[in-house]
Amino acid sequence: MLKNRILKRVFACVLTGALMVSALTGCQASSSASSSGGGGKGGKLLFIITDTNDTYLATLANAMVEAGKNQGVTLDMVETGNDVQAQMDLISQAKSKGYSAIILRSADANTAVQMNIASNDLPIVYVNSEPSVDHLRADKYIYVGSDENQPGKLQAEYVLKKLGNPKSLNVIIFGGERGHSATVKRTDSVKTTLKNNGVDVNYVFVDYADWSDAIALEKFRIFMKTGQSVDAIFCNNDTMALGAVEGLKEFGLDYTKIPVCGVDASADGCASIAAGEMQFTVLQNAKGQAAAAVTAAATLGGGGSLTSVEGSTTDCKYVYVPFEAVDASNVSQYQ
Repeated sequence: MLKNRILKRVFACVLTGALMVSALTGCQASSSASSSGGGGKGGKLLFIITDTNDTYLATLANAMVEAGKNQGVTLDMVETGNDVQAQMDLISQAKSKGYSAIILRSADANTAVQMNIASNDLPIVYVNSEPSVDHLRADKYIYVGSDENQPGKLQAEYVLKKLGNPKSLNVIIFGGERGHSATVKRTDSVKTTLKNNGVDVNYVFVDYADWSDAIALEKFRIFMKTGQSVDAIFCNNDTMALGAVEGLKEFGLDYTKIPVCGVDASADGCASIAAGEMQFTVLQNAKGQAAAAVTAAATLGGGGSLTSVEGSTTDCKYVYVPFEAVDASNVSQYQ
Protein backbone atom coordinates (compact mmCIF):
# COMPACT_ATOMS: atom_id res chain seq x y z
CA MET A 1 0.00 0.00 0.00
CA LEU A 2 2.81 2.39 0.85
CA LYS A 3 4.50 1.78 -2.50
CA ASN A 4 1.27 2.51 -4.38
CA ARG A 5 0.71 5.75 -2.48
CA ILE A 6 4.25 6.91 -3.23
CA LEU A 7 3.98 6.01 -6.90
CA LYS A 8 0.78 8.02 -7.20
CA ARG A 9 2.50 11.00 -5.62
CA VAL A 10 5.54 10.69 -7.91
CA PHE A 11 3.56 10.49 -11.10
CA ALA A 12 1.03 13.08 -9.97
CA CYS A 13 3.91 15.53 -10.47
CA VAL A 14 3.94 17.36 -13.79
CA LEU A 15 3.98 14.53 -16.37
CA THR A 16 6.20 14.94 -19.32
CA GLY A 17 5.16 16.48 -22.57
CA ALA A 18 7.58 17.84 -25.10
CA LEU A 19 10.45 18.00 -22.59
CA MET A 20 10.92 14.26 -22.17
CA VAL A 21 9.76 13.27 -25.64
CA SER A 22 13.00 14.72 -26.95
CA ALA A 23 15.08 13.24 -24.14
CA LEU A 24 13.69 9.77 -24.80
CA THR A 25 14.51 9.72 -28.51
CA GLY A 26 16.27 6.48 -29.39
CA CYS A 27 15.76 4.59 -26.11
CA GLN A 28 13.20 2.38 -24.44
CA ALA A 29 12.55 4.21 -21.18
CA SER A 30 9.40 3.03 -19.49
CA SER A 31 8.03 6.22 -17.96
CA SER A 32 8.97 9.76 -17.04
CA ALA A 33 8.09 12.80 -14.97
CA SER A 34 9.37 16.32 -14.56
CA SER A 35 9.42 19.14 -12.06
CA SER A 36 10.22 22.79 -12.36
CA GLY A 37 10.87 25.29 -9.61
CA GLY A 38 9.82 28.51 -11.17
CA GLY A 39 11.63 28.53 -14.48
CA GLY A 40 14.54 26.25 -13.66
CA LYS A 41 16.79 29.03 -12.39
CA GLY A 42 19.08 26.39 -10.84
CA GLY A 43 19.74 24.62 -14.15
CA LYS A 44 18.25 21.71 -16.06
CA LEU A 45 18.93 18.22 -14.66
CA LEU A 46 18.23 14.75 -16.02
CA PHE A 47 17.39 12.18 -13.33
CA ILE A 48 17.62 8.58 -14.54
CA ILE A 49 16.36 5.82 -12.24
CA THR A 50 15.93 2.11 -12.82
CA ASP A 51 12.46 1.79 -11.31
CA THR A 52 10.22 2.78 -8.43
CA ASN A 53 9.02 -0.73 -7.55
CA ASP A 54 11.17 -0.87 -4.42
CA THR A 55 9.76 1.13 -1.49
CA TYR A 56 12.96 3.05 -0.92
CA LEU A 57 13.52 3.87 -4.60
CA ALA A 58 9.95 5.13 -4.85
CA THR A 59 10.53 7.37 -1.85
CA LEU A 60 13.82 8.59 -3.32
CA ALA A 61 12.21 9.36 -6.69
CA ASN A 62 9.39 11.30 -5.09
CA ALA A 63 11.87 13.23 -2.94
CA MET A 64 14.06 14.01 -5.96
CA VAL A 65 11.16 15.57 -7.85
CA GLU A 66 10.22 17.62 -4.78
CA ALA A 67 13.84 18.71 -4.27
CA GLY A 68 13.94 19.99 -7.84
CA LYS A 69 10.87 22.11 -7.19
CA ASN A 70 12.16 23.38 -3.88
CA GLN A 71 15.55 24.35 -5.27
CA GLY A 72 14.29 26.07 -8.40
CA VAL A 73 15.72 23.42 -10.70
CA THR A 74 14.10 21.91 -13.78
CA LEU A 75 14.43 18.17 -13.22
CA ASP A 76 13.21 15.54 -15.67
CA MET A 77 12.89 11.99 -14.35
CA VAL A 78 13.03 8.87 -16.52
CA GLU A 79 12.61 5.21 -15.53
CA THR A 80 14.66 2.77 -17.60
CA GLY A 81 14.33 -0.52 -15.78
CA ASN A 82 17.60 -2.43 -15.64
CA ASP A 83 18.40 -1.52 -19.24
CA VAL A 84 22.02 -0.34 -19.26
CA GLN A 85 21.86 0.62 -22.94
CA ALA A 86 18.79 2.80 -22.37
CA GLN A 87 20.63 4.62 -19.60
CA MET A 88 23.70 5.10 -21.80
CA ASP A 89 21.57 6.45 -24.67
CA LEU A 90 19.91 9.00 -22.40
CA ILE A 91 23.25 10.09 -20.99
CA SER A 92 24.89 10.41 -24.41
CA GLN A 93 22.04 12.69 -25.59
CA ALA A 94 21.75 14.77 -22.43
CA LYS A 95 24.21 17.52 -23.37
CA SER A 96 22.61 18.11 -26.77
CA LYS A 97 19.20 18.29 -25.09
CA GLY A 98 20.35 21.17 -22.90
CA TYR A 99 20.94 19.39 -19.61
CA SER A 100 23.70 20.73 -17.36
CA ALA A 101 24.14 17.61 -15.20
CA ILE A 102 22.84 14.07 -14.71
CA ILE A 103 21.64 12.28 -11.58
CA LEU A 104 21.87 8.52 -12.08
CA ARG A 105 20.63 5.49 -10.20
CA SER A 106 22.54 3.07 -12.38
CA ALA A 107 21.27 -0.32 -13.45
CA ASP A 108 24.79 -1.65 -12.86
CA ALA A 109 27.38 0.27 -10.84
CA ASN A 110 30.12 -1.55 -12.73
CA THR A 111 29.20 0.38 -15.90
CA ALA A 112 30.29 3.72 -14.42
CA VAL A 113 33.26 4.06 -16.78
CA GLN A 114 31.00 3.69 -19.83
CA MET A 115 28.49 6.17 -18.39
CA ASN A 116 31.23 8.70 -17.66
CA ILE A 117 32.50 8.48 -21.22
CA ALA A 118 28.97 8.72 -22.65
CA SER A 119 28.26 11.91 -20.66
CA ASN A 120 30.21 14.15 -23.07
CA ASP A 121 31.86 15.78 -20.06
CA LEU A 122 28.60 16.53 -18.21
CA PRO A 123 28.81 15.93 -14.44
CA ILE A 124 27.16 12.74 -13.19
CA VAL A 125 25.85 12.44 -9.63
CA TYR A 126 25.44 8.75 -8.83
CA VAL A 127 22.82 7.82 -6.21
CA ASN A 128 21.82 4.63 -4.36
CA SER A 129 24.13 2.34 -6.34
CA GLU A 130 27.72 3.31 -5.56
CA PRO A 131 30.46 2.91 -8.19
CA SER A 132 34.03 2.06 -7.31
CA VAL A 133 36.04 5.03 -6.09
CA ASP A 134 38.33 4.41 -9.06
CA HIS A 135 35.49 5.47 -11.36
CA LEU A 136 34.76 8.72 -9.53
CA ARG A 137 36.46 12.04 -10.27
CA ALA A 138 36.52 15.13 -8.09
CA ASP A 139 33.80 17.64 -8.98
CA LYS A 140 32.80 15.64 -12.06
CA TYR A 141 31.65 12.08 -11.39
CA ILE A 142 30.55 11.86 -7.76
CA TYR A 143 28.40 9.81 -5.40
CA VAL A 144 25.69 11.12 -3.08
CA GLY A 145 24.38 8.79 -0.41
CA SER A 146 25.08 7.62 3.09
CA ASP A 147 28.15 5.83 4.42
CA GLU A 148 27.06 2.21 3.94
CA ASN A 149 29.49 1.00 6.57
CA GLN A 150 27.34 2.62 9.26
CA PRO A 151 24.06 0.62 9.21
CA GLY A 152 25.66 -2.74 9.99
CA LYS A 153 27.77 -1.19 12.73
CA LEU A 154 24.71 0.41 14.32
CA GLN A 155 22.71 -2.82 14.02
CA ALA A 156 25.46 -4.90 15.65
CA GLU A 157 25.98 -2.40 18.48
CA TYR A 158 22.24 -2.39 19.19
CA VAL A 159 22.05 -6.20 19.32
CA LEU A 160 25.07 -6.50 21.61
CA LYS A 161 23.60 -3.99 24.03
CA LYS A 162 20.12 -5.54 23.82
CA LEU A 163 21.42 -9.04 24.55
CA GLY A 164 23.78 -7.97 27.33
CA ASN A 165 27.09 -8.20 25.45
CA PRO A 166 27.06 -11.97 24.86
CA LYS A 167 30.29 -13.87 24.24
CA SER A 168 28.74 -15.94 21.46
CA LEU A 169 25.84 -15.60 19.03
CA ASN A 170 24.00 -17.61 16.41
CA VAL A 171 23.34 -15.11 13.60
CA ILE A 172 21.25 -14.95 10.42
CA ILE A 173 22.03 -12.31 7.80
CA PHE A 174 19.69 -11.57 4.91
CA GLY A 175 21.51 -9.57 2.24
CA GLY A 176 19.91 -7.47 -0.47
CA GLU A 177 20.87 -7.66 -4.12
CA ARG A 178 23.98 -9.73 -4.85
CA GLY A 179 26.94 -7.42 -5.61
CA HIS A 180 25.12 -4.20 -4.66
CA SER A 181 27.44 -1.86 -2.77
CA ALA A 182 24.95 -1.49 0.09
CA THR A 183 24.58 -5.26 0.40
CA VAL A 184 28.33 -5.76 0.63
CA LYS A 185 29.07 -2.94 3.06
CA ARG A 186 26.06 -3.41 5.34
CA THR A 187 26.81 -7.12 5.67
CA ASP A 188 30.56 -6.68 6.15
CA SER A 189 30.10 -3.99 8.80
CA VAL A 190 27.86 -6.29 10.88
CA LYS A 191 30.55 -8.97 10.79
CA THR A 192 33.39 -6.54 11.49
CA THR A 193 31.63 -4.94 14.46
CA LEU A 194 30.79 -8.28 16.05
CA LYS A 195 34.37 -9.46 15.55
CA ASN A 196 35.84 -6.25 16.96
CA ASN A 197 33.71 -6.72 20.07
CA GLY A 198 35.17 -10.18 20.67
CA VAL A 199 31.99 -12.12 19.90
CA ASP A 200 32.31 -15.74 18.82
CA VAL A 201 29.76 -15.73 15.99
CA ASN A 202 28.23 -18.78 14.38
CA TYR A 203 26.67 -17.60 11.11
CA VAL A 204 23.90 -20.19 10.94
CA PHE A 205 22.41 -18.78 7.72
CA VAL A 206 23.66 -16.07 5.34
CA ASP A 207 21.95 -15.54 1.98
CA TYR A 208 20.59 -12.92 -0.41
CA ALA A 209 16.89 -12.06 -0.21
CA ASP A 210 16.91 -9.33 -2.88
CA TRP A 211 15.32 -6.66 -0.65
CA SER A 212 12.10 -8.77 -0.57
CA ASP A 213 9.96 -9.80 2.41
CA ALA A 214 8.60 -12.82 0.52
CA ILE A 215 12.08 -14.08 -0.31
CA ALA A 216 13.31 -13.46 3.24
CA LEU A 217 10.39 -15.48 4.59
CA GLU A 218 11.14 -18.32 2.18
CA LYS A 219 14.82 -18.27 3.14
CA PHE A 220 13.84 -18.37 6.83
CA ARG A 221 11.74 -21.44 6.18
CA ILE A 222 14.79 -23.07 4.59
CA PHE A 223 16.87 -22.14 7.65
CA MET A 224 14.35 -23.76 9.98
CA LYS A 225 14.87 -27.07 8.21
CA THR A 226 18.50 -27.06 9.44
CA GLY A 227 17.42 -27.54 13.04
CA GLN A 228 19.66 -24.75 14.30
CA SER A 229 18.74 -21.93 16.67
CA VAL A 230 19.16 -18.19 16.10
CA ASP A 231 19.87 -15.34 18.52
CA ALA A 232 19.67 -12.34 16.17
CA ILE A 233 18.70 -11.55 12.58
CA PHE A 234 20.40 -8.79 10.58
CA CYS A 235 18.75 -7.60 7.38
CA ASN A 236 20.05 -5.14 4.79
CA ASN A 237 16.65 -3.41 4.61
CA ASP A 238 13.35 -3.19 6.48
CA THR A 239 11.35 -5.15 3.93
CA MET A 240 13.46 -8.25 4.45
CA ALA A 241 13.33 -7.70 8.21
CA LEU A 242 9.54 -7.75 8.04
CA GLY A 243 9.75 -11.07 6.22
CA ALA A 244 12.03 -12.38 8.97
CA VAL A 245 9.53 -11.31 11.63
CA GLU A 246 6.79 -13.19 9.76
CA GLY A 247 9.05 -16.23 9.77
CA LEU A 248 9.53 -16.04 13.53
CA LYS A 249 5.78 -15.77 13.97
CA GLU A 250 5.10 -18.68 11.62
CA PHE A 251 7.34 -20.99 13.64
CA GLY A 252 6.22 -19.73 17.04
CA LEU A 253 9.55 -18.15 17.95
CA ASP A 254 9.69 -15.20 20.35
CA TYR A 255 10.60 -12.11 18.29
CA THR A 256 10.85 -10.06 21.50
CA LYS A 257 13.89 -12.15 22.46
CA ILE A 258 15.39 -12.54 18.97
CA PRO A 259 16.22 -9.03 17.72
CA VAL A 260 15.40 -8.43 14.05
CA CYS A 261 17.17 -5.41 12.58
CA GLY A 262 16.54 -3.61 9.30
CA VAL A 263 17.59 -0.50 7.40
CA ASP A 264 15.58 2.41 5.92
CA ALA A 265 13.13 3.32 8.72
CA SER A 266 10.34 2.74 6.22
CA ALA A 267 6.76 3.41 7.31
CA ASP A 268 6.10 -0.33 7.60
CA GLY A 269 9.37 -0.90 9.44
CA CYS A 270 8.65 1.84 11.96
CA ALA A 271 5.10 0.52 12.45
CA SER A 272 6.55 -2.90 13.20
CA ILE A 273 8.95 -1.45 15.78
CA ALA A 274 6.10 0.50 17.39
CA ALA A 275 4.13 -2.75 17.58
CA GLY A 276 7.01 -4.47 19.38
CA GLU A 277 7.96 -6.80 16.51
CA MET A 278 11.00 -5.57 14.59
CA GLN A 279 13.37 -4.09 17.13
CA PHE A 280 15.74 -1.81 15.25
CA THR A 281 16.23 0.01 11.97
CA VAL A 282 18.47 2.72 10.57
CA LEU A 283 17.02 5.70 8.74
CA GLN A 284 18.40 6.09 5.25
CA ASN A 285 17.24 9.63 4.68
CA ALA A 286 15.76 9.65 1.17
CA LYS A 287 14.72 13.29 1.41
CA GLY A 288 18.16 14.31 2.61
CA GLN A 289 19.88 12.29 -0.12
CA ALA A 290 17.60 13.71 -2.81
CA ALA A 291 18.13 17.29 -1.68
CA ALA A 292 21.91 16.75 -1.55
CA ALA A 293 21.94 15.12 -5.00
CA VAL A 294 20.00 17.99 -6.59
CA THR A 295 22.21 20.57 -4.86
CA ALA A 296 25.37 18.77 -5.98
CA ALA A 297 24.17 18.33 -9.57
CA ALA A 298 23.06 21.96 -9.88
CA THR A 299 26.35 23.13 -8.37
CA LEU A 300 28.55 21.00 -10.63
CA GLY A 301 26.39 21.70 -13.65
CA GLY A 302 26.93 25.40 -13.05
CA GLY A 303 30.70 25.00 -12.89
CA GLY A 304 30.95 25.02 -9.10
CA SER A 305 32.69 22.69 -6.64
CA LEU A 306 31.44 20.25 -4.01
CA THR A 307 33.38 22.25 -1.45
CA SER A 308 30.29 24.45 -1.18
CA VAL A 309 27.94 21.47 -0.62
CA GLU A 310 27.18 20.34 2.93
CA GLY A 311 28.40 16.83 3.68
CA SER A 312 31.02 16.73 0.93
CA THR A 313 34.29 14.91 1.51
CA THR A 314 37.67 16.60 1.17
CA ASP A 315 38.41 14.74 -2.08
CA CYS A 316 35.20 16.18 -3.63
CA LYS A 317 34.05 12.72 -4.73
CA TYR A 318 31.30 12.10 -2.18
CA VAL A 319 28.46 13.83 -0.38
CA TYR A 320 27.32 11.89 2.68
CA VAL A 321 23.95 12.16 4.44
CA PRO A 322 24.13 10.60 7.94
CA PHE A 323 22.20 7.47 8.92
CA GLU A 324 20.06 7.65 12.08
CA ALA A 325 19.43 4.83 14.57
CA VAL A 326 15.75 4.05 15.29
CA ASP A 327 14.33 1.79 17.99
CA ALA A 328 11.32 1.70 20.29
CA SER A 329 12.60 4.67 22.28
CA ASN A 330 12.46 7.14 19.36
CA VAL A 331 10.41 5.48 16.61
CA SER A 332 7.51 7.90 17.12
CA GLN A 333 9.74 10.68 15.73
CA TYR A 334 9.99 8.83 12.41
CA GLN A 335 6.33 7.94 11.90
